[in-house]
Amino acid sequence: MANMSLKKVPMPEQDPKVRARNFKEVTLGYTAEQAVEEAGRCLSCKNPKCVEGCPVNVRIPEFIKKVQEGDFKAAYEIITSTNALPALSGRVCPQETQCEARCVRGIKGEPVAIGRLERFVADWYRENVNEMPKPVPSNGIKVAVVGSGPAGMTCASDLAGKGYQVSMFEALHTAGGVLVYGIPEFRLPKTIVANEITKLQAQGVEVMTNMVIGRVLTIDELFEMGYKAVFVGSGAGLPMFMNIPGESLKGVMSANEYLTRTNLMKAYTEEADTPVIRSKAVAVVGGGNVAMDAARCAMRLGAEKVYIVYRRGEAEMPARLEEQHHAKEEGIEFKTLCNPVEIVGDETGRVCGMKCIRMELGEPDASGRRRPIAVPDSEFMLDVDTVIMSLGTSPNPLIRSTTPGLDTNRKGCLIVDENEMTTRQGVFAGGDAVTGAATVILAMGAGKKGAASIDKFLQENK
Repeated sequence: MANMSLKKVPMPEQDPKVRARNFKEVTLGYTAEQAVEEAGRCLSCKNPKCVEGCPVNVRIPEFIKKVQEGDFKAAYEIITSTNALPALSGRVCPQETQCEARCVRGIKGEPVAIGRLERFVADWYRENVNEMPKPVPSNGIKVAVVGSGPAGMTCASDLAGKGYQVSMFEALHTAGGVLVYGIPEFRLPKTIVANEITKLQAQGVEVMTNMVIGRVLTIDELFEMGYKAVFVGSGAGLPMFMNIPGESLKGVMSANEYLTRTNLMKAYTEEADTPVIRSKAVAVVGGGNVAMDAARCAMRLGAEKVYIVYRRGEAEMPARLEEQHHAKEEGIEFKTLCNPVEIVGDETGRVCGMKCIRMELGEPDASGRRRPIAVPDSEFMLDVDTVIMSLGTSPNPLIRSTTPGLDTNRKGCLIVDENEMTTRQGVFAGGDAVTGAATVILAMGAGKKGAASIDKFLQENK
């Protein structure tokens, strides 16, 4: 029987006061009963607009129908026919601007909770079945995938499923890319990422860590080793700064460094080899999802006060509404329409404050958002001992600087054609290395497209 409720079935989650001081997952997931109830809200549209909004074209009404019927295994098989990583995308994909934004139930109420249902199905399968994929017969053709984040993992999985001998090279000591170093445990448990890497290895993908392509091996050397194509999914890990006075003080760091120490190196544990500063008052400069992650980590690391400092208004913040909501619930204070102009240090060279200026919004700029303009004589001091810069990232120049014939745009992103081939024959690229910092699901879509393009290229050039 259809569920005509105008609201989604609420997602169980930890109490804000409790979760603000631990790294356990915030949202607890649907029970089977809740999933079936929410699935009953889907109208099974004949022309589902939700699928058009999905970068990897998940067959949404079909899998939700199976959830309605209680056949969760079949639902998983439908999802994974186009999406290799549903436990990840179900948690971190911005469904509210993609599939759920197209849902007809959203016209007069809340859309169907597609992301929550995808997560439920993936979690149910992992906890109750978790059958590892079997490798398909090899075609003997070697392909290298640089980077083990969402783009690389998706590309590697799809290529392995077509019979290619895939080697995936990861610069860090743990595979998973941004999924392990960038996204906190409380949003994406690392055991889930590790399980996906294990599934890749079961498919026959060789996973090689501590392999900095451009240092340990160059792309030219990969071709000399017999790889017939290379997919670059190395992400965008080079942080940006404001270049204001005081940015070199002790206590100023990028969100990239802060999150890597916290997430990958477990800086929140007592025995951590690479501890992170335990601050009393923290300012995170920026308004994206990474800023929210850094601020929420700072709170969990014991800070008494945590501020989000953002030069535009709350309506212009690029962070997901869910992340903003959770951050506020956990006690993080939003200082919008403010911009730092100087970081102030004490006699030891350590941060003791940040001078800000109030802003107002003028006419729209090139991004379509209203341009922030400083308000004269509106400076004020924010008492903080740590400043985390979350202003965006760009691709590391290492690969392009060691690969002749590989062109980039002015932002350092690799230039690709409609098939994701770079300006170097046989070298393909996708995800943040091409677009700059974007979403996990867009990177997955790029990895999927890259695999299809590599397969076509190699079959045509046997």
